[in-house]
Amino acid sequence: MQLTTTQKSFAAWCGIAALSSLVLWLLAPVLAPFVVAAVLAYALTPVVDWLDNLGRGRIPRLLAVIVVELVFIIAVLGVLLLVVPILAKELPLMREQLPQLLDTAARALQPLLNQWGVHISLDVATAKAFVFKYLNANVEDALGSVLTSVKLGGSVAFALIGNAILIPVALFYLLLDWSRFVAQAGALIPGRMRGATDNFFQEADAVLGQYLRGQLLVMVILAVFYSVGLALFGLDLALPIGVFTGLAIFVPYVGFGIGLVLAIMAGLLEFSASSGVTYAFIMVAVVYGVGQLIESLFLTPRLVGERIGLHPLAVIFALLAFGQLFGFVGVLIALPASAVLLVGIRRVKASYLSSALYLG
Repeated sequence: MQLTTTQKSFAAWCGIAALSSLVLWLLAPVLAPFVVAAVLAYALTPVVDWLDNLGRGRIPRLLAVIVVELVFIIAVLGVLLLVVPILAKELPLMREQLPQLLDTAARALQPLLNQWGVHISLDVATAKAFVFKYLNANVEDALGSVLTSVKLGGSVAFALIGNAILIPVALFYLLLDWSRFVAQAGALIPGRMRGATDNFFQEADAVLGQYLRGQLLVMVILAVFYSVGLALFGLDLALPIGVFTGLAIFVPYVGFGIGLVLAIMAGLLEFSASSGVTYAFIMVAVVYGVGQLIESLFLTPRLVGERIGLHPLAVIFALLAFGQLFGFVGVLIALPASAVLLVGIRRVKASYLSSALYLG
């Protein structure tokens, strides 16, 4: 059977797409830092362009790139260092309060278990001994364990260090020559397809720009909300936990979950002796429950916008799929990449609905 020119072209593009997908899958661990750098470069290029235009040619683009990247690195390190005061405050409290929490939990659970007909003897003494064994370990033992782990997982440590160096370097060159890279990629598109391709990328750029700007504003508002909310309940670690929770929602579900766990731990350890365990759970339920409602019903629809149009099930699937393909990096890029894919799916759907195949 003879194939038409259109069929041959379609088969060729399918083959190229399949080969490209295979190469991307095989090289995923190598490409991951470059993907992260490309996403960051896309987000930070407008800031570099703004500084460049602000100087009206008097500020070299190289200087603008260095300033923007340094500020970004300092901001990332600042977010990571928010965890340090949390751990420094909670570990001593854990040594003091955890035995009392175990006693309180045992006294509360035993009658409930007996009432439900579950006769289990809770061995609190063994649990206390297990906890104290690890909480009272000296620094030398902990340091020795860390060093041993690093030796055993040397390849993992080397990969983390390598990515920590490679991503800023790749980001620097991408920010410096972003316009040239985009122009060179555009020049590879055939002339007859350039109009449709440019239209697609303009729509995708609008969706991504809306997503990034809206998500940044949501993060800032929620960081302020969680910090103020926890502080009103009297939590000492309200500022670091609130800011960390607000900024960590950039990683959907995971960031919110980590912030929730930190708040529960801090509340139980701080209020168990004074206000009681119930007060800690009320604090977390009120602050994080209201915060989740505000984010889901008001902030995300209004600021991120419904133009992205991802259903919650699609969000969960995207997170799992990209996480499987690219690891933690895939979780970070899942939503913006899905937004771009959604633009393509909309176009394919519109083309199908207007085609003779559908209209019969």
